[in-house]
Parts: sequence; structure tokens; C-alpha cells
Amino acid sequence: MIRRRDLQAGFTLIEVMLVVALIAILAAIALPTFFSTSRKVRADAEVQPMFSDLRTRMDEYAQENGVYPPSIGEGTTWPTTPTSSAQAINPLPAAWTAVKVRISGASQVYCGYTWVTGLANDGSAIGAKGTLFGFTAPSTNWYYLLAHCDLDGDSATDGYYFSSSVDPTVQKRNEGF
Repeated sequence: MIRRRDLQAGFTLIEVMLVVALIAILAAIALPTFFSTSRKVRADAEVQPMFSDLRTRMDEYAQENGVYPPSIGEGTTWPTTPTSSAQAINPLPAAWTAVKVRISGASQVYCGYTWVTGLANDGSAIGAKGTLFGFTAPSTNWYYLLAHCDLDGDSATDGYYFSSSVDPTVQKRNEGF
């Protein structure tokens, strides 16, 4: 009697191609989400401690001088141009050293930082970004901090982070961009 060879088990070329196509589709869906999440985490890890340091220095300056330091304005950030690659934070500009800013932990940053200050009930210094975040001048001297980020390398949409003397929580617009 002639024995038939045992049938060989395996996958056909069509089955392998279908599996590869499914993996490619899943990767196309998951990778952008992964990169967006990692940019958000990077921004939070940078902005939170920077704002904490700046809040401390702003409050110390106000205790020593009776007012918050002069406003830098929304249009002037340090470093001057936020990019998707890290930038050296030192040496600090004169306005920052006057406030005795001491950056703890970070020697490089991705976002540009600034502050805006004003007197009680005077909203004339509030810029467009302050208005965007719903900030209004309180009945006491005030400040707000602003971080301008371009973490995705596309300047069409940038991320902004905001905190103030009235509300120290960090508000976010276009987080991770």
C-alpha cells in the first residue's frame, strides 16, 4: 500500500498577507495616539515644575517689593522660539535674573515661558492669551504665567499652558501640540 505523505500544516500566503495588513492598520491607528500622549506627558513634566518655580519667585518678589515684577508680556517668551527639540534655558535673561529665578532640574526646555503682571482691578495689561483662558483682573495685584509650546514641530497649531495668581491650576489649550 502507498502511504500518502502527512499533510503539512501552515499558513497560506493570503493568510499571512491578511495578518500583516491588520497589523499595519492597527499600527496606523495606535502610533499617532502614542506620540500625542507622549508629547502631553513631556509638556506636563516640564510646565508643572517651571510654573511652580516661577510662582514661588513671583510671590517672593511681591513680598520684597510690594508689587509683582514688571510684566514681560505675552509676545516675549524665554527661550524665544518654542520648538519640538530641546533648547538650553541658561543663561537666563535679565528680567528673569531680576526676579531671582532659579530653574530646578531643567537645563533644557521645549516651551517658551513668560509672565504678565498688573495692578488691582486693572485689566489693561491682559493680553489675548489671558483673555482666551478667561482671566479677568482681580481686586488685588495679579500675574499670570504662560507657556507657549510647539511639541509637534508644526507651527500651525501650538500648545498653550496658563496659570495665575488667582488660580494656580494649570489650564491647557491644544495640549501636546
